[in-house]
Amino acid sequence: MSRLPSELEAHLQQLILEHRKLLRFVESHQAAMRIMDLKAMDVSAGQQEACRLRIAGIENKRRMLVPILAKQANLSPGQTTVSALADAYPQRRKELLALRDELRQAIGEVAARTNVAGKLAGAVLGHLNTVVRIIAGAVEQAGVYTRQGTPRVAARLGIIDAVG
Repeated sequence: MSRLPSELEAHLQQLILEHRKLLRFVESHQAAMRIMDLKAMDVSAGQQEACRLRIAGIENKRRMLVPILAKQANLSPGQTTVSALADAYPQRRKELLALRDELRQAIGEVAARTNVAGKLAGAVLGHLNTVVRIIAGAVEQAGVYTRQGTPRVAARLGIIDAVG
């Protein structure tokens, strides 16, 4: 029996572990965002990036291994899934399918958390864009000086001006 199915299991376990770490880093980043702790957000963002790089490295190893397994099992290389590999290696079927399901769950949890954070960031950026546009509109009007040389201050922005 080949050691390659065991290697695939090891790669899947590493991916699950890294996705669980990534989820913890995403949660700590969101907690830091709630209290506006910029240092903690920066640390968490760095940890997330390092975790994403490790995931990409493990994924590349997995992608190089799967065609070899598919060739050994006489599967078509373009349609190789974990289910197909589990069918091709029945003695490892239970473990492979369990790891596949656990990895899907971990990826789903990370995706759900980052989706919420993305929507929050988009909303905040939208509000900041509005504030900048209002300030730019008020500043773009040239100031006028009186005969005595003092600047005439523009009228205060009213609620109608700010919304319009």
